[in-house]
Amino acid sequence: MLHLSLLIFALTLICFSPNLCYANTELKVLMEIKASLDPENKHLTSWTEFGDPCTGSFLGVACNEYLKVANISLPGQWLTGKLPSSISGLKYLSGLYLHYNSLTGEIPVQIMALTELTELYLNVNNLTGEIPPEIGNIAGLRVVELCCNQLNGSIPLELGNLKKLNVVALQHNRLTGQIPPTLGGLAMLQRLDLSFNWLNGPVPINMAKVTNLEFFDVQNNTLSGFLPTGLKRLGNGFSYKNNRDLCGITFTPLRPCTSLDVAKINPLESFMPASNNTMPQNKPQSAIIPPHCHQTHCTNSSNLKHVGIIVAIVTVISALTITTCVTLFIHRRRKQKVWSKSETPDHRLSMQESSRKTSESIGEQNMTRKSPKNHGFWVELEPASLQNFNLEEIESASGYFSDANLLGRSKFSAVYKGVLRDRSDVAIKSVSITSCKADEAEFTKGLTLLTSLKHENLARLRGFCCSKGRGECILVYDFASKGNLSEYLDVKDGTTSHVLDWLKRVSIINGIAKGLAYLHRNDPEKPGMIHRNISMEKILIDQQYNPLIIDAGLLKLLADDVVYSALKVSAALGYMAPEYITTGKFTEKSDVYAFGVVVLQILSGKSNLTGSIRAAAADRRFDDFIDKNLKGKFSESEADKLTKIGLICVDELPENRPTMEGVIRELCSSV
Repeated sequence: MLHLSLLIFALTLICFSPNLCYANTELKVLMEIKASLDPENKHLTSWTEFGDPCTGSFLGVACNEYLKVANISLPGQWLTGKLPSSISGLKYLSGLYLHYNSLTGEIPVQIMALTELTELYLNVNNLTGEIPPEIGNIAGLRVVELCCNQLNGSIPLELGNLKKLNVVALQHNRLTGQIPPTLGGLAMLQRLDLSFNWLNGPVPINMAKVTNLEFFDVQNNTLSGFLPTGLKRLGNGFSYKNNRDLCGITFTPLRPCTSLDVAKINPLESFMPASNNTMPQNKPQSAIIPPHCHQTHCTNSSNLKHVGIIVAIVTVISALTITTCVTLFIHRRRKQKVWSKSETPDHRLSMQESSRKTSESIGEQNMTRKSPKNHGFWVELEPASLQNFNLEEIESASGYFSDANLLGRSKFSAVYKGVLRDRSDVAIKSVSITSCKADEAEFTKGLTLLTSLKHENLARLRGFCCSKGRGECILVYDFASKGNLSEYLDVKDGTTSHVLDWLKRVSIINGIAKGLAYLHRNDPEKPGMIHRNISMEKILIDQQYNPLIIDAGLLKLLADDVVYSALKVSAALGYMAPEYITTGKFTEKSDVYAFGVVVLQILSGKSNLTGSIRAAAADRRFDDFIDKNLKGKFSESEADKLTKIGLICVDELPENRPTMEGVIRELCSSV
């Protein structure tokens, strides 16, 4: 009886511990999510009912400082199930990244319960049904990525309630109806992609008043009516082609507007401030369509006179500006800017044909999307240093981006192995155009800098191609045959092919240090630069086991929301320096911190540097710290020096960390 009483008392204490009870609840929810996303238990085997999701043992799960699940990141994991309604039980979830999978079914309305959610990535799946209007209740949402699915129905008016939205990507679906004017009330909106759908009606005139908008794509729909002139300020960040019934001023090659087009402009919408034009949640979309002339509130004769005057002014302005427009168009063509959306007229697809082919190809489970060859566009920055690729050659090299050649996926890109016509192996990295910054000058400057980087421990960028048909930017690097360093961590007993011997580990650490020191160095050939996202995944291994750092400078070219997502993952894995969390700024010392984490991972062979591993490193208890797969075959003096370097690099205070040049001096003197 005494033992039973003690047991009951212990259970009572556990139940009165909110953290433990909540942890048990979250574990149960995660297991339900696993059963739904991976019904055959092929890919989420690390999710076990007796595990702890906050120790790093659950693939793609990261917790916050309160040990609550804050992030589920499973892009490209071959998941084939459905998104379950039980996900609403993860009350602290801020990031959900399930893109590049083969998920089916509808987006559950219970997603509205995720009030802490800031980023929703469900793009490139096989999701069906409508976008639930309840999504408008998640007030903190910054990114909504739902492109490349089979979603239908209209765009919910309730999206206009999400005042923190930065990015909305709904392209390549089967959406119908009109573009909600409520989107024009999103003052923080920077990127909106609605292309390759079946949307109709006009482009809301208040979209031109969203001052932060940088990228707006409505091409390949069935839109009609007057195109707001204010959108011209977006330059090449605005796409509207293959909408045959659109009209507008200075938008080539659109037809001139008629009095009927002008009369269709919603006067309430025209004069509504961009920050205050959110439509009532209950108002049906049909209510925003202007009434026809036979209805009660018809345009009177006085208004018709004003319309006639407007049409006359439009005609005069068109006549005066047509020469200027043609001249500007030719000038832009000659400059061949990065974001040019020009297409060969003889090969241009109709909207219906292009949408049909895109939808059919995206719907396939292997997600191999073959686009018209004429949509490839080559940007030649330095002809002497870059090979002149085109999309056809890149498609051929990668087997039309076949899954058989897929090397890996991240939140914003996919990497394929390719073989060029000269029989050289390359790595082909495709990045969604919506993930790139829209500023042409900044993008071009960044590419120029990337091509100028020349070091034996940096992956060489061989070329660049921008495909508007595929909606991707493609970077071509030299191929590294031995994969990336993360593949050499957590090696199980018996897998000798992925165990690095001691000499290789020392050599790899030396090479990484030299590559980072080169990046930080400011010399006449290049300015000093910071990598910003060093991790084991960013270090490739070539045939001779030399390390090659990739993606140097790439974050500078990507949109803020993509960078934010990438850094969230890095922070969850421990690569982010403590000061970045408070200042939000990168320095050379933040790269040094990430380098220290990489050093400790290489020495221990572990991806998760637990407190016990760090303690063993600090105490130089090598039996508990150095990778057991080495079976004791390492130099203790070198291990002592490398461990010391790793630990000082991850010092909490940036001023206590060495520079990368200082690290190299230490390595040269004693290792």
